[in-house]
Amino acid sequence: MNDRQTVPEPMSENDVVDLLVRQHATIRDLFDEVEEASAGTQRAEAFQRLVRMLAVHETAEEEVVHPYARITIEDGNEVVDERLAEEKEAKQLLVDLEKLGTGHPEFSEHLQVLRAAVLAHARAEERYEFARLRARTSVAERRAMAAGVRAAEALAPTHPHPGTESVVMNLLFGPPLAIVDRTRDAIRQAMRGQGG
Repeated sequence: MNDRQTVPEPMSENDVVDLLVRQHATIRDLFDEVEEASAGTQRAEAFQRLVRMLAVHETAEEEVVHPYARITIEDGNEVVDERLAEEKEAKQLLVDLEKLGTGHPEFSEHLQVLRAAVLAHARAEERYEFARLRARTSVAERRAMAAGVRAAEALAPTHPHPGTESVVMNLLFGPPLAIVDRTRDAIRQAMRGQGG
């Protein structure tokens, strides 16, 4: 397996809303991939792609999109606080599922709980946050946010870290966590390559 398969693919959308909605579709596809994968290495690799995509995606939203939504959309603080609570819950479910492991007999059942939480969160973001952002921002603002999302994703941790849902926490702890996560990912990758 090459590294490319574990890294979220760069997306060409220049509008932040289009970019994030497309990432939500990719996340749905990754859930399908994990569910359809046979047990063992195939499922573990598919699950790691999902974990990484979710961690990177949420970090970028927390650092770029949510702060801008707070000051731009009507009831921005309330809308963002609700999304952050959902994100924290999903991160904790993801951490618990990672600890459980793909080989556990209850993995599929727990994956369905995570999937329901993540997809409900994505629908709420698209309806209550992204639609309002599109209505209240210019094309230039959305292009700038898309560039910001891509930059944040490049430095984001690759595993969930509940409790880092604010910009301050992400900026303080995100880069060190990203280094630790990416080092751990590289070691796991090397171990798989050696048959370990």
